[in-house]
Amino acid sequence: MSLIDHFKKGLARSKSGFMGRLDGLFSSGEINDDFYEELEEIMVSGDVGVKTSIKLVDKLREEVKNRKLKEREEARKLLLNLIIDIMNSGENPAEPEEKPYIILLVGVNGSGKTTSAAKLANLYRRKNKEVLLVAGDTFRAAAIEQLEIWAERAGVELIKQQAGSDPSALFFDAMNAATARNIEVVIGDTAGRLHSRYNLMEELKKIHRVIGRNIAGAPHQVLLVVDATTGQNAVAQAKNFNQSLPIDGLILTKLDGTARGGIVINIQDELGIPVCYVGTGEKMEDLASFDPEDFARALLES
Repeated sequence: MSLIDHFKKGLARSKSGFMGRLDGLFSSGEINDDFYEELEEIMVSGDVGVKTSIKLVDKLREEVKNRKLKEREEARKLLLNLIIDIMNSGENPAEPEEKPYIILLVGVNGSGKTTSAAKLANLYRRKNKEVLLVAGDTFRAAAIEQLEIWAERAGVELIKQQAGSDPSALFFDAMNAATARNIEVVIGDTAGRLHSRYNLMEELKKIHRVIGRNIAGAPHQVLLVVDATTGQNAVAQAKNFNQSLPIDGLILTKLDGTARGGIVINIQDELGIPVCYVGTGEKMEDLASFDPEDFARALLES
């Protein structure tokens, strides 16, 4: 399955939801004020966000006028390019040459961190990388057991401690183990936490410091895992976590469970933090590296 087909499969609900409405809008009719008003309403309802929707519609109106376009299909192609431009505004962090490469996953409860950690490990394993998973959600015994099962399926190593243990101490051990075993990629799960819980956010900062003290420049990538079905709450979460930790990129999960895939556009425009991966299902393979052009085409093209 190609990347664009992967997106189309996962975004079926968005295609039948707000993007289905967009398809109907662009299918026929003249380009007039009613067209722009309906376009803005559809985009807002699809979680593109008020500010981003207005920005896109105003830019589309300006470009249509400048180019003297008459057909709505031409306007669709123009909107596609405008969306791609927005989603290309963030820059994915480059992997350093030195190893191990440390990736830390953070986010609220229920966002899909544990399964995303396993799916990400699987992606790297398929690139023939030696991967170590860290079961850093020590608050939940179920999370440790879950990651242990996923690690076995993916064929990667796992380091864990008993539930209730100090996660910072676990990450200290994990960094030493990664160096000793010549691990290439370390992916750390963490416990879910609300940004408003001071003690939990301080603990996350401590984990970040412990990793950095053991391996210079690490963690090399802090990925915030957000649930696409939460809509505008996903944007708020990203803003708040970014105030406590330097967020390098996003993993947007459960994109197959929302009929409003426009949240990807909104997050990129509001924050400028790149969407690195999207989850579009429950299987190990249902995590894809994000490609703005393929994503936009999967949403907008018939």
